[in-house]
Amino acid sequence: MEEIKYIKGDATSPQGKGVKVIVHICNNIGGWGKGFVLAISKRWKEPEANYRKWHRERAKNDFELGNVQIVQVEKYIHIVNLIGQQGIKTGSKGVPVRYEAIEAGLEKVALFAIENEASVHMPRIGCGLAGGKWNQIEPLIEKTLLAQDIQVTVYDFD
Repeated sequence: MEEIKYIKGDATSPQGKGVKVIVHICNNIGGWGKGFVLAISKRWKEPEANYRKWHRERAKNDFELGNVQIVQVEKYIHIVNLIGQQGIKTGSKGVPVRYEAIEAGLEKVALFAIENEASVHMPRIGCGLAGGKWNQIEPLIEKTLLAQDIQVTVYDFD
């Protein structure tokens, strides 16, 4: 089984050869404007535009917790908008992160990665504004991606 490779750097500049998939967590209310999404939007316009359209047309599509939207932004780079966050604020139901939704989304990412012989790259998803704990996210990555021998690199921004 593969192990997560941890490096210091920017997840929007994924390291390595071949097809690369950058995964990040989105909320289920159509909000895009804080956290890692700002770094994505600075480099590429398509992920935000596609996410907003997906949300706007949600009555006719699969915009819900646990689903993913894969957006090709360069010849060898795809961005995964993974809906793994209930709203944007901590409330009576706790922090916004939804671990079961992240797991479901990562299962979909694994299928895409296998089909495209892609490596997966990400910041510490779900641990910023979503309020999640890495010690609960890491096992989900092991179960969904590493168990399928998919290379995973996690970036800690300086």
